[in-house]
Amino acid sequence: MRFDLISIFPEFFAGPLDHGILRRARETGIVEVNVQDLRMFTKDRHRTVDDRPFGGGEGMVLKPEPLFEAVEHLLGEPAGDATQKRKPDDRTAIVLLSASGQRFSQETARRFAGLERIILICGRYEGVDERVAEYLATEEISTGDYVLSGGELPAMLIVDAVTRLLPGSLGNEASSQNESFSASVGGENFPAAKGTRASGAQIVLDFPHYTRPAEYRGWKVPEVLVGGNHAEIAAWRRAAAIEKTQRNRPDLADGHGSV
Repeated sequence: MRFDLISIFPEFFAGPLDHGILRRARETGIVEVNVQDLRMFTKDRHRTVDDRPFGGGEGMVLKPEPLFEAVEHLLGEPAGDATQKRKPDDRTAIVLLSASGQRFSQETARRFAGLERIILICGRYEGVDERVAEYLATEEISTGDYVLSGGELPAMLIVDAVTRLLPGSLGNEASSQNESFSASVGGENFPAAKGTRASGAQIVLDFPHYTRPAEYRGWKVPEVLVGGNHAEIAAWRRAAAIEKTQRNRPDLADGHGSV
């Protein structure tokens, strides 16, 4: 898997890429991460990447020219124009990170993990020329209902979420299956339960975890977890995960999700 990150702040990524799973995945060749400085594709001596929007408004907007040319440089082929648009490659995603994009989810991460290459365009300022979203990017993605100063942090969130789903990136492959937003908890698909839907895979948060000491400041680990009965532990985890999902993410339990 190859990631290309297009940004006006390429040095931003030096830290996040050099630690933990991402570092190991890069060192073992599971992923390749290339950071591209957008200012390399400007033509003026000031290396200008933004301009005021037509029609007026506050702030500046990223211009289309350097973004189109940066992506073309990475792809090694033209992106086309109004008379002949480039045919999309189903093995490559060109993602514009934007507060106006579709919500990034674990399902999106799994879909991205099946690709060969992802180009992430990090927006800045008041946004990006709409022609980038409409004619260059294959999709527009937001990591949540909030506004950030730029797309660099969302880019790293996506790189991390996708990388950990790739074979060999985690020490235990089951780790990416038995966690929040997976279709199974406790190593098995949830059976039908009160307040849940029986059809399809259920989307739930991870079950609660406890470690030693078994009692801390008077708070005890649930007795079932130290009893050694694996069937009872699995049942407790299923119930606890559903309860936590209903408490912390009612949107997943009220018909918007699968719980």
